[in-house]
Amino acid sequence: MNAHQPPRPYTSYVYAYPHKTAYRPLPDRPALTGLWAGEPKDALSLYLHIPFCEVRCGFCNLFTRIGAPDELTTRYLDALDRQATAVRDALGDASPVRFATAAFGGGTPTYLTAGELERLCDIAERRMGADLRAVPLSVESSPATATADRLAVLADRGATRLSLGVQSFVEAEARAAVRPQRRADVEAALGRIRDSGVPVLNIDLIYGIDGQTEATWRHSLDAALAWRPEELYLYPLYIRPLTGLGRLGPAADRAWDEQRLRLYRYGRDHLLGHGYEQVSMRMFRRADAPPQGPDDHACQTDGMIGLGCGARSYTSSLHYSFDYAVDMREIRAIIDAYTATADFSRAEVGRRVDSGEARRRHLLQSLLQAEGMPLDGYAERFGSSPFADFPAELARFEALGWLDADAPAGLLRLSDEGLAHSDGLGPELFSSGVRAAMAAYEAK
Repeated sequence: MNAHQPPRPYTSYVYAYPHKTAYRPLPDRPALTGLWAGEPKDALSLYLHIPFCEVRCGFCNLFTRIGAPDELTTRYLDALDRQATAVRDALGDASPVRFATAAFGGGTPTYLTAGELERLCDIAERRMGADLRAVPLSVESSPATATADRLAVLADRGATRLSLGVQSFVEAEARAAVRPQRRADVEAALGRIRDSGVPVLNIDLIYGIDGQTEATWRHSLDAALAWRPEELYLYPLYIRPLTGLGRLGPAADRAWDEQRLRLYRYGRDHLLGHGYEQVSMRMFRRADAPPQGPDDHACQTDGMIGLGCGARSYTSSLHYSFDYAVDMREIRAIIDAYTATADFSRAEVGRRVDSGEARRRHLLQSLLQAEGMPLDGYAERFGSSPFADFPAELARFEALGWLDADAPAGLLRLSDEGLAHSDGLGPELFSSGVRAAMAAYEAK
């Protein structure tokens, strides 16, 4: 970090660490049996990835393809079934195997038909042993695919949360983000989700779209609030290489940073004024929202099982997945290779996580939450203090006013402005090794 200049507020969304662009092919292709042998497996997270969408939004750099010709979804679910069988065998039965939380993501999981969603749930339950009706189950959807028959399957199989990617209720803004959709179709989808009885509705909105103002931003916020969603996610727009908007050329300048910060603060204050609590920079939860049920998975310490060619899995010492791409041709090739795979018993692509990286990951995943990080939990896990492990970074954040000076004793917490700058603060905690690997990554 430049000693005299704070990082830009929108550097990168830190949703996982190390970032997937730091992963590389694993020369030893370690067997999953050995990787999971000594791991605690009583509070795992389960994630099933569906890499299909009906349209690719201009801002999207997710691992997904448009359409699924020639019964590709059937072949994909066949491969997912094979992978689940191999992974569950690798977990063994020497110690209890239990899943504390589950999610279907993508892509758009509801791109699958109702019958295919039934099969997806069967894979999670019958192959992996997850009790979907007993744990929080989150599913991502889109207005066009949130049909009554699909939602009925998900509600019946235990979904506790449906997340709808709306992005904007202003049709001109949706077009500007290469997300063509009619307001009436969005409202109809929201109605169907409410009718399904799934207890938690989340609506995703995006700020920083070309031409967006405080007035149009408020229009989208109020349109979302009319449905009283239990959760709202406010995402800043990013323009990334190889995405639809990315091909239009670089647009991330200081003026855009200021626009996004202005809209973020407006949206944050608007939601706080309407009875929502801030969970992170992006996430807001209605203060009176019902609990989602027991969730004893701690993302800082507990493992994750990811199934599907865009999913990651986490052990304490290795994060692993499959190859990654953004370009549509490359994605198609990776999906085709996945569906043809017979042996899923080994980790192919990933990154080792040593004690130093584990400290960084714990700090990142805790500090970027509004509730902050208890220092005693960090000390219990690592036998040290984050101020001793990351003195320069935390001193810099404090000088910028990003740490909450009024936090209770024993709690490291971001200030309001620190939360606002999460996407600049987070990447500053990346290790030099991860930075180098990310910089060397060749986008494809």
